[in-house]
Amino acid sequence: MTVTRPARRRAAAAAADQSGLAFDSPDELVCGVDEAGRGPLAGPVVAAAVILDPQHRILGLDDSKVLSAKKREELYTKIVEHALAWCVASASVEEIDTLNILHATMLAMKRAVEGLKIVPTLAKIDGNRCPVLSVRSEAIVGGDALVPSISAASILAKVTRDRMLLELHQTFPHYGFDAHAGYGTPQHLAALREHGPCEHHRRSFAPVREAHVLFGGRVVAPVVAQAPDEAPF
Repeated sequence: MTVTRPARRRAAAAAADQSGLAFDSPDELVCGVDEAGRGPLAGPVVAAAVILDPQHRILGLDDSKVLSAKKREELYTKIVEHALAWCVASASVEEIDTLNILHATMLAMKRAVEGLKIVPTLAKIDGNRCPVLSVRSEAIVGGDALVPSISAASILAKVTRDRMLLELHQTFPHYGFDAHAGYGTPQHLAALREHGPCEHHRRSFAPVREAHVLFGGRVVAPVVAQAPDEAPF
């Protein structure tokens, strides 16, 4: 097919109009987005969004899953101190059970991006799909190991959620949340069969649903720590 000169000019003009949409444009203000806690049987799903400061490079950023807990804590402190903007958000157990875990994860990510004090021009999302956002977004499979801002978001989300589960362990020590962060380990599954679920378990997940049936819908009550002056003699 022969392309006429006017057609070529129109095509060139259209290409010029699209040049501002290039994801690798130096004018982009990029936030990285990642989540923690899609797979566990208990607790919220947590997401973080981070805009890194190019003037404050943070060494050692990587997928949070390959870092030790100590290294994640060290990097967490550096990220919150030096990032241009960051936000951590979550979707509750109730939202997970109502929406399903995928949609609850997208909701947590949306909340994290919308909670940034600086509005990004592009959100780079770890995974193969993006939440509905008011800014442009790009899904990157394995992005938590490839894109520093996504790595930073992965670390913030993981550290935050692990801290949540450590607190949860204080009132529900039956399950070992301090050891497995809510994942379906043999220890956790055995505790579900022995004690039944608590209010922080996700009823839409099969092992928890089965435990609810087994215990007739009853849930484990929290343990209330005794004050020192209430200790028995």
